[in-house]
Amino acid sequence: MDVSWQELAPDFHRITGRVVWCSVTTVDGKGRPRSRILHPVWDGATGWIATGRDSFKARHIKRNPFVSLSYWDQEHEQVYAECKASWADDQETRSRVWDLVKNAPPPIGYDPALFWQGGPTDPAFGALRLEPWRVEVWSLREMMQGKPSRVWRQ
Repeated sequence: MDVSWQELAPDFHRITGRVVWCSVTTVDGKGRPRSRILHPVWDGATGWIATGRDSFKARHIKRNPFVSLSYWDQEHEQVYAECKASWADDQETRSRVWDLVKNAPPPIGYDPALFWQGGPTDPAFGALRLEPWRVEVWSLREMMQGKPSRVWRQ
């Protein structure tokens, strides 16, 4: 069932804030999917991942900017976010993402200096922007009650 972002956002943020870590899938140069566990921080409908700039993920995104995120937990509530990923290379945004990650309350926030001692100007630090074009929220409980998943589309 299609819904507005305003209708979906409370459950989206509740679930992603509880689960925190998600599987993120990119596509390699030969069209093969590759998944890994990452830790996005959501700022409204925009996600941010503090991550390294020299990785398979970075090379995949350079060729194909579309990624798929999957959150799941033992409560059997899921969030699926299909996104366009892009690097924010301007220092103002990099510093803002650094602060967003560092100052988010636990369990979402963490100190990025654990990975990048040079701070937000560290050349290895990357601010990866996630711009969803489709988000689905679903739960086993709702499915068993005959309720459809809820989908927001950009």
